Amino acid sequence: MVTRHQYTVEGISCINCVNGIKSHLLKKKVSKVSVDIAKGLVTILNNEYSNEELKSFLSDLGYNPKEYKLNSNTSLKLEYYLIISTILSLPLLGHMFDSEESILQNPWLQLGLSTPVMILGYLYFFKGAYKSLLNLKPNMNVLILMGSTSAYIYSLIGWFLNINSAHHFLFFETAATIITLVLLGNYFEKRSIAQTTTALDSLQKLQIKNAVKDVDGTLVECLITDLDIGDIVIVNQGNAIPIDGIIVWGKASIDESMISGESVPVFKEIDGKTIGGTIVLEGNIKISVNSKLEDTVLSHIIEMVRSAQEDKPEIQELGDRISAIFVPVVLAIAIATFALNYLVFDQDFQNAILRSIAVLVISCPCAMGLATPTAVMVGVGRAAKNGILIKGGATIELFSKTKKVVFDKTGTLTNGEFKIQEFKKWDDSYPIEAIIYELEKHSSHPIAKSLCKNLESYKTKIEFTELNEIKGKGFTAIDKLGNTYTFGSAKFLSIEEEDLKTNYQLFLNINNKLVAALSIQDQIMEGAKELVEFLNAKNIETILLSGDTKQKCDSLAKEIGIKTVFAEQSPEEKIKKIKVFTAEENTSMFGDGINDAPALTKATVGISYSKATEVAVKSASIVLLNHKLSLLEKTYQICTHTYKTIKQNLFWAFAYNLIAIPLAAMGYLSPIFAALTMAFSDIVVIGNSIRLKYKNINS
Repeated sequence: MVTRHQYTVEGISCINCVNGIKSHLLKKKVSKVSVDIAKGLVTILNNEYSNEELKSFLSDLGYNPKEYKLNSNTSLKLEYYLIISTILSLPLLGHMFDSEESILQNPWLQLGLSTPVMILGYLYFFKGAYKSLLNLKPNMNVLILMGSTSAYIYSLIGWFLNINSAHHFLFFETAATIITLVLLGNYFEKRSIAQTTTALDSLQKLQIKNAVKDVDGTLVECLITDLDIGDIVIVNQGNAIPIDGIIVWGKASIDESMISGESVPVFKEIDGKTIGGTIVLEGNIKISVNSKLEDTVLSHIIEMVRSAQEDKPEIQELGDRISAIFVPVVLAIAIATFALNYLVFDQDFQNAILRSIAVLVISCPCAMGLATPTAVMVGVGRAAKNGILIKGGATIELFSKTKKVVFDKTGTLTNGEFKIQEFKKWDDSYPIEAIIYELEKHSSHPIAKSLCKNLESYKTKIEFTELNEIKGKGFTAIDKLGNTYTFGSAKFLSIEEEDLKTNYQLFLNINNKLVAALSIQDQIMEGAKELVEFLNAKNIETILLSGDTKQKCDSLAKEIGIKTVFAEQSPEEKIKKIKVFTAEENTSMFGDGINDAPALTKATVGISYSKATEVAVKSASIVLLNHKLSLLEKTYQICTHTYKTIKQNLFWAFAYNLIAIPLAAMGYLSPIFAALTMAFSDIVVIGNSIRLKYKNINS
């Protein structure tokens, strides 16, 4: 059984820390690891290790994990360290602009001001640096401590060797300022990353903590974690529904916008399903709890959004590969910078060491590490707020590159509400309507549901000793008297007459004799034509792949502008077609039935509605939380702009390091300015990602 463990962990200062934790724990074969850098929260799913073993794994990396409690206070260590360091570093910087006689030039004063800052730096960065070296994965902390320590030790040596002209050799301000500016950068980084996860925070805030339970007429307030399936919960007007359930008393108008993205309230009465976290706008209801907290719709949505924000697109692989070797390469460049400046270009020892320090502190592996996850977090969050669930950062890249979108017809482009246009019977001795109802009630296909709704008044008890649904084709059955039944498409029943195949879609055989034929029609979904026009304008090929008749498919395709049609396709044929399409180029499949599920998994990206069959939803990479086709257009826009943001971020991260490191090596950037630049290079990347939350993406 997979168990979930959450820990608050102090000292997660940058994205490299996050990557180090994930890499270390995944080597231990835990099921999944997610790290919230803004909250210092590590979540681990595993089915093998105990709580103590998991804590020891984190301790091995130099962290001090504590079990997460819902109301635990976030550590303010970083803020305290930053305030103290800033207060002590400002006078040190002031000495650079003061006369040689000023008290600020006193070496003992500078030593007294810089030493506490160095101690704070070691308290904050050393464990992570040390453990990263032990694990042979040196991180940014190593560069920071090497740079500040070099300046500090150089100042001490220069002071004692040149006691009468010490102020020419003192760079205590460099050592202290490097630590202070990096702490400042870490602080802004955490604050900024928190801005990229606001959608997830909003969803989590919907999960209220208390409920009012009706116990034999007595109202009892309790935690929602104490609710059991079958408990009766009272929800009054203006209150949030605490947990998923079914209305057993009353009626209400409910705001489900934060779950579905649909702004219009939904009216529900007895037997209506309710979703935890939604708001009762009007009315009062009692609901019977039908789900454990961890199995609610909201819990699943939160987990899907969290998982998607952790998932890596393919484009991140280049950044990951470079980040993995970044620190050793920078150390080598720093050593080469000192050697070349001192031995080849005749720079004095002081300038050579300062240039080497500048190389160490200006290098920024974090910007490369943050480039993708911050954009993915914002993109997935923006999608969730619009009622779109994207199952993974990889899906964002794949859907933005899609070249074909394949549509199922029934329930996807059409609304799935079928009306019987014509009912032709050749033998009235059988209760044909009742037989069709009894067969179709065993299917979750939209046509079956509509037929049952149309024929509900004919329902009666027919006992089948054998009943088989052939997905995408129809039913075969045998009753207790030995009569055989076959109901389905013309192809399934081997109907050859062209007139029948043209004018009717469903047929019933009893004892191998054709006794009835039905003509049915469903309505085109609102927004279908506009969606197809949008995709065609983006040079994305639109394809209709359906089990319905060629006549109906051609008619629909012509009306909404789809270019390519494959009709009368079995589930097996659909899979074969999707395999061919995906082998050629990125192909997305949009379907909602059980028979679509295999094709959804074979497509590059599978898309479905949340109200589709459960297997279709689980097979899809993108789930639309309401039946609006315009959401797919919005999905494409979000994915393309998110992918564009990732590319912009990576370009900045690479360009920054490619330009900044040579400038530092050539002496054009002082260590202090280098530290300032490094501290804010991450903010540029994160800021560009946050911009995605607000930018106009309707293009």
